[in-house]
Amino acid sequence: MTWIAPVGISLAMLFAWISSSCTFSSPAPEPSELRDADAEPDDTAVALPGSRLTDEQVAAFANLALRGMFQEYPNKPGAVLAGPDDVLGPRAMHPAFYGCFDWHSSVHGHWMLVRLLKLYPNGSLAPTIRESLAKNLTAENLKAEAAYFEPKHNRSFERTYGWAWLLRLAAELHTWDDPDGKRFAENLRPLEERIVELTKDFLPLLTWPIRTGQHPDTGFALAQFLDYARTVGDSELEDLVVRRSRAFYESDTDYPVRYEPSGFDFFSSGLNEADLMWRVLDQEAYARWLDGFFPTLSSGSLGNLLSPERVSDVTDGKLVHLAGLDLVRAWTFQGIANALPDDDPRVPTLRRAVRDHCRVGLEYVQSGDYAGEHWLASFAVYLLTEVGRP
Repeated sequence: MTWIAPVGISLAMLFAWISSSCTFSSPAPEPSELRDADAEPDDTAVALPGSRLTDEQVAAFANLALRGMFQEYPNKPGAVLAGPDDVLGPRAMHPAFYGCFDWHSSVHGHWMLVRLLKLYPNGSLAPTIRESLAKNLTAENLKAEAAYFEPKHNRSFERTYGWAWLLRLAAELHTWDDPDGKRFAENLRPLEERIVELTKDFLPLLTWPIRTGQHPDTGFALAQFLDYARTVGDSELEDLVVRRSRAFYESDTDYPVRYEPSGFDFFSSGLNEADLMWRVLDQEAYARWLDGFFPTLSSGSLGNLLSPERVSDVTDGKLVHLAGLDLVRAWTFQGIANALPDDDPRVPTLRRAVRDHCRVGLEYVQSGDYAGEHWLASFAVYLLTEVGRP
């Protein structure tokens, strides 16, 4: 079994983290402070997208995934049982992605480890990360994962959230010039090709986008599919995603920000949509589209979306979703701001929102409870390493 830092070391890492540039003011700011758009945040007190992570921070993120990737239980399989032979344990069903509570969290945990290893190849945990990835991302394991999607009753498994993360992992491996990375990419190919096939079959059949603050949100998935298609040069998939995005969203106006968030949200469907559309439209067209979609943003208002959310109970797997929402808001605000001209009057509001949401959301990544710790590090790394930047 791969050596993984025990709890004491993880807490020491957390203390180092709190003492470094990724720290936050204590006590946490009150909601009224967070809503003060005129206050100048202390950028030295919060990690922001593009920040260079310290080795302690990289290790703290990585350890959360490493502890979960070989942990079979507790597990939420989400399987359809067609008969008694389908009653299997998580590892028997998913030999590569059985850990981390559920399939999609395991997939994006593997993605996060690949991402960190690519960006910080000489980190103290780099050998452990390589060894751990090699245990799961074998050709045999990934062929079995691909075969799982063959029966009709399994073809909608993890549609489309898990598919999106799987293709994000594939895109990360495609762009990693490393012997292990190339081997993992080749091993992943059968599953990657199966998910692409399922995606191409499904998107033309989806009559309406799914607008939700949880896993099925269409805007998030389409953005991931589009990034993947452009990374690997799949023009057929790129064209399909662009056409579906335009059909679903291009005529949208006056998004009802007052209806967000819901209590279990880890996505903002409106912000996911806005984060997708800069990938679809040119800069001038996107700026006009955003005028209609978020008409109050130009005056510095966006309802509840600009105010970070606090988590009432980090041990509740649904309530802790709001911590993920803070991180998702931060990365979507960052993407929107980067897509606009530098002198666009909306950019300062968006930049402040990024800082505010980083400050609060990152506090919850190491909460001490598996309910959030099995997935939030991936969201933090997605945010801080500027995945999908314009």
